[in-house]
Amino acid sequence: MKKMKILSFLMAAVLILACNDGKKTEKGATLMTQAEEVPVQTHSYDSVTADTIDVEKVSRTKGEWKQLLSPEEYEILREAGTEPAFRNVYYNNKKQGIYYCGGCNLPLYSSNTKFDSGTGWPSFYAPIDSKLVKRKIDRRYGMERVEVVCAQCDSHLGHIFPYEGVPTEERHCLNSLALDFKQMDI
Repeated sequence: MKKMKILSFLMAAVLILACNDGKKTEKGATLMTQAEEVPVQTHSYDSVTADTIDVEKVSRTKGEWKQLLSPEEYEILREAGTEPAFRNVYYNNKKQGIYYCGGCNLPLYSSNTKFDSGTGWPSFYAPIDSKLVKRKIDRRYGMERVEVVCAQCDSHLGHIFPYEGVPTEERHCLNSLALDFKQMDI
């Protein structure tokens, strides 16, 4: 329990520092840099587990989200947009590491569960732990799908589809712009 409190404190401190010392976008909004977005960057994969991750609700106004995110990130994370297939940064990423929420930096997925689905989007068969993501029914566009969102900040990540040939028989089809990747040995 004490470890979780210390980790939570460190994560909060990193987020505060990141918000105060970000890089400026073309329109002047503040974005956190890659190093600042990864509060557990010195931990091994073994320490990025359900036991070491606290999910604490993040609540921001629309204006705060727009200052924090680029317009493209805002469209994906807050408006449930979808980026083009095969034209995104992580669909073909073969490096080992952890994928974090682009909205709040919660560790969500490991490269150990990433696979090539041939769809052009990063695909995973499971999150690090089911408590890190939430499922919602998405009835937009005249169909029913399962939307996957971050459990901490409710940012849209992508959708979950049935998929044979992987351990869970599910494909978490995610947007690269919804994720931040930190390379590490796992």
